[in-house]
Amino acid sequence: MTGTWSLLRLVLRRDRLLMPLWIVCLAVAPMGYLSSIKAAYPDAAARQHFYDLNASSATFVVRNGPLYGSSVGNLLAWQCGFIPVVVGLIALLTVVRHTRTEEEAGRRELTGATVVGRHAGLAAAVIATCGACLVYGLLVGLGVAAQGVPAAGAFALGLGFSSVGWVFAGVGAVAAQLTWGAGGARGIGIGGLVLAFLLRAVGDSSGSAGWVAWLSPIGWAHRMRPFAGEQWWVLAPAVVFTGVLVVSAVALSARRDLGAALLPARLGRASAKASLRSPLALAWRLQRGTLLVWTVCLALVGLLMGGVGKNVAEMMRDNQAVSDVLSRLGGGGAVTDAYLAGTMTLFGLAVAGYAVQATLKLRAEEAAGRAEPLLATAVGRIGWAFAHLTFALAGSAFVLVVTGWATGLAFGSGASLVPAALAQLPAVWVLAGLAALLIGFFPRFAAAAWGLLGAFLLLSLVGTALRWNDVVLGISPFQHLARLPGGTFSVAPVIWLVAIALAAGAGGLAALRRRDMPVG
Repeated sequence: MTGTWSLLRLVLRRDRLLMPLWIVCLAVAPMGYLSSIKAAYPDAAARQHFYDLNASSATFVVRNGPLYGSSVGNLLAWQCGFIPVVVGLIALLTVVRHTRTEEEAGRRELTGATVVGRHAGLAAAVIATCGACLVYGLLVGLGVAAQGVPAAGAFALGLGFSSVGWVFAGVGAVAAQLTWGAGGARGIGIGGLVLAFLLRAVGDSSGSAGWVAWLSPIGWAHRMRPFAGEQWWVLAPAVVFTGVLVVSAVALSARRDLGAALLPARLGRASAKASLRSPLALAWRLQRGTLLVWTVCLALVGLLMGGVGKNVAEMMRDNQAVSDVLSRLGGGGAVTDAYLAGTMTLFGLAVAGYAVQATLKLRAEEAAGRAEPLLATAVGRIGWAFAHLTFALAGSAFVLVVTGWATGLAFGSGASLVPAALAQLPAVWVLAGLAALLIGFFPRFAAAAWGLLGAFLLLSLVGTALRWNDVVLGISPFQHLARLPGGTFSVAPVIWLVAIALAAGAGGLAALRRRDMPVG
């Protein structure tokens, strides 16, 4: 463990922008939800009506978890039901980034050649991630309690989020020991996260199999019952299981060589296929797994959100305040149209995450040293970069089409929601263009593209619900799009957003062509 604290400072220094950003952005969300709930359900009768409609709805329970009561705190905890999944995802990705990614890039070998213990890097990554999750949970507790709800419930809510992050930090640590590449480790970790969500959903939506939810760390967070008779002892299994996972990761790390993995790598072909003899074909080989995962996951969410849409009109029939909130999020028109339009905005923001990830693959290939030998051949920089940008642009369109179709299928309107989903595409392309711009001009800070997405997410969701100034909201490209279905489509914003995306992308490619490569 020698050198753990030095490596911990290094982790915190490298994440000095990204870590505070996700902590603050995610901490603001529950506070925004609480303000919206107070405005939408100002009295006990309105909250009880909401509870009666949703407590027994299997679709809502699958999405957000159980609803334990009709108080403001109960509605807040239920509304935040998906946040533990996000915290778990961030935690496991952070640990994998500072362990297997470092090893894959060769930096772990350099630090290991100094006075650093074998397990110091793993320990530093886990400590930093778990510490960030704890800070996030406490910040949520303080922010929510400051708005007038019981402090015990507020901190139970925040620490429940933290506990999920701790567990999946351990999952990420174990996954990093199993595979040869960071991509495989992320796949194993995300698979575990999906399994945990499904176990929680099955347990919560099935009265006879409620015990299944106890098999999920996400289920543990819900069973802390914030604002409904807090069960603090539920933190114990989360802490114990995190410890078991971390100890297991250390034991597994001791059984393998540096740079190796416990799961054997599959031998490749002796010679490459003819289909790999172009930058576009290689980009497809590298990007296809990411595209498949995003498409399947968002299609499943689309089916869920489409099913919820069937009950929206009934749920909001007697609550004008909630109808107004939905109208602000989704534009004018009927309540159902406003809900579907708001859902399409959410999908647009989610697909922008895919576009950013696909674009940042350029930087990942460069940082890992795989771009340099490729560019030493007849392949040019522009052709190499454009091959990956093709999947950021066309792949995002494909994901939106599938997601819109799945949502419409569950809602009962067939493919009619595909145009509404595709209406988000210009804003998605803006994010891809900005990511390319950062890679070209500021490659060391290319990950800041995720920060831009987080800022747009904050503006589009929390800012809209809280009626922030239109000038501030207009920073997000998603605010300029037509709210479909129900809204009026306008060509001018589409042209401007596409022009911005093309200008940013072209600027990034021009800078990439002229700068040194690789840039560490």
